[in-house]
Amino acid sequence: MGAIDVFAQVAGLSLPDAAGQFAAEGVAVFPCVPGGKRPLVEHGFHEASAEAGQVAAWWRRWPAANIGIPTGASSGVEVVDVDVHTAGTGFPAFRAAHREGHAAGWAALVRTPSGGLHAYYPADPDRPQPSWQAARAHVDFRGAGGYIIAPPSLITRPNGLRVPYRLILASGAPAEPVDATRLRNFLDPRPPIPITRAPRGIRQGVDARVLAGWVAVRSEGERNRGLFWAACRLAEAGTPPSAALDALGPAAEHAGLESREIIATIRSAYRTTHPAPTRETETIGADARRVMRGSAGRMLS
Repeated sequence: MGAIDVFAQVAGLSLPDAAGQFAAEGVAVFPCVPGGKRPLVEHGFHEASAEAGQVAAWWRRWPAANIGIPTGASSGVEVVDVDVHTAGTGFPAFRAAHREGHAAGWAALVRTPSGGLHAYYPADPDRPQPSWQAARAHVDFRGAGGYIIAPPSLITRPNGLRVPYRLILASGAPAEPVDATRLRNFLDPRPPIPITRAPRGIRQGVDARVLAGWVAVRSEGERNRGLFWAACRLAEAGTPPSAALDALGPAAEHAGLESREIIATIRSAYRTTHPAPTRETETIGADARRVMRGSAGRMLS
């Protein structure tokens, strides 16, 4: 049983009992400040545990603590967080993404205390997806490296009112993972370069070495999109996915991307360019450790 299946069970329970129920079903949790979102344990979501004794001890110490759940492979869930605040609302962007098929397949919807929404999706263990923010769309993604506050936790509003996270709908249809890279590109479409024109120095016949050199010097705001663009060019040229990973992986790592995000971005580029996935595309992650282990010695001679 996963975190989503426990939501209906914890409705009406006290926070200590709800935390114990999550742990009993194998869902790792950790305590956050009463009425807030900040972790109470030193290492935050990295300390999340499903061990009954540890969870009971935490909530004996902090009986009003909110319940944090790490997102990604450790919990089996990823969350699209639709914000509502004074700067704007993410509901129009989320509805548009849902209409276009970029956010369909959710398993559960949770109303947040601010009036926003957490849309829960099953995590694909073979496709780790890092957390990100699309600030202009007022939508965030909680995947690897993130966490969420789960029902029946409460947030204390400025007026003193305590408002709960509340399950409002569970999907009756089979849930499907969300493609976070595709969703982000839809919500925040700002490619660093025109997609139809190669950067300076790249020949019409795709040169993987030059592409790698270009990816390696991308700045923080454009390195993910730059890697995606370069991988699409190699995919269009018929380069096998494993060769693209060999060529671009070390360069993207040099630019500051983590291996998981590199793998996910290259796979997304190949899926976008070739909607019918090949066997090699689906198994690209199996080669990732080999490529990244050798990256330090192969970086752009």
